[in-house]
This record gives sequence, structure tokens and C-alpha cells, in this order.
Amino acid sequence: MQVGKKIKRIRKHRKLSQAQLAVLLGYGETAQARIGQFETGYRSPNNETMEKLLEVLDCDPLALKDVSGDDASELMEIFFWIEEENPDMMKIFQFQRIPGERVNTTDDTGVYYHDNDYWPAHSPYGFWLDYGLLNTFLEEWVFHREELAQGIITKEEYFEWKIGWPKTIDDCNKRIPAKDWRKKKNT
Repeated sequence: MQVGKKIKRIRKHRKLSQAQLAVLLGYGETAQARIGQFETGYRSPNNETMEKLLEVLDCDPLALKDVSGDDASELMEIFFWIEEENPDMMKIFQFQRIPGERVNTTDDTGVYYHDNDYWPAHSPYGFWLDYGLLNTFLEEWVFHREELAQGIITKEEYFEWKIGWPKTIDDCNKRIPAKDWRKKKNT
């Protein structure tokens, strides 16, 4: 996803108009066109403006970075934004070993699935990544996506987790993240 589209998506998540964002960036209300130019990609924010955007939109620098996929963190950002553009495209899950079967006892390397409504009518294609730290990131992503599916967290919280990542990493609720991303519950 282009940086401008990311700015727009996060701005809307923060419930800000272009004019409001322009004011918060110090441009004034009449400069909403500049925000529109950033969002359409006509103009790119300079370094100073980008720093202000990160602060005002309260997101991690990785969330607005133009990524190349050179390392695990960039791959996660690429995946996160693909999911934002096409939420139903990616099916992320953890493979489950068939109980009683031993590992590496057969030459059969096929991956099998049980046909149900979750899978498409045709056999799906897939891949897995064996990339150390990325595996840890993916484990947490699957965990929080499952929380979303079960209604434990909201879509807004899930998006907040992604745009604050990696500061929102909590090792699947096993530790307190550097940045709180869950909404406070009124008791």
C-alpha cells in the first residue's frame, strides 16, 4: 500500500478530517488540500512533516514506511497492509500436526486440509516462512486475529495493534506491550 493511502486509512481510523489533520500538523484549516495531495501521492511529506504525522496519527514509523521486504519487520508491514486492502484475501493460521503421526517418517511432503466452508472450492495454494523472528511475529498475528474472530478484541483494537507494531508486541498476551493498544474497559 502506498504511503498516502496509509496516511488516509490511519487518519480515518483516528476520526480526523483532512482539515483537522492539517491544523494538527500546523498548516491551518485552509491547507486540507495538502493532506489530500499526500493521500493521493501527488506530494510526499518531507522528513519534518513525516515526524509530525507519526506523532499526530500516533503510529509506529514502520506503519508509514515505504517497505521493500528486506527484513522480517518490513515483511510484517507488507502483510498488514495487504490485509487492510483485501481483508478476506489472506487466510493466516498455524498448521496442526495430525495426532499420533511422527515427523519426518515419510517422503510425503503434501499438506492436506479438511474440506469445509472456510476453504475455497478449489485447492488453495500456500507457503510457510521459516524465518526465525518472523515465525514469532506470525504466531502473535494469528493469536490476535483469532481474538478478533472471537470478538475478544474489536476491529479498531486490531488495527491499533497493527499500526503500533512492533511497540504493541505482547507475546500473545504474555507480557505488557511497550504501547497499550487495547481500549480501556469502563467498569
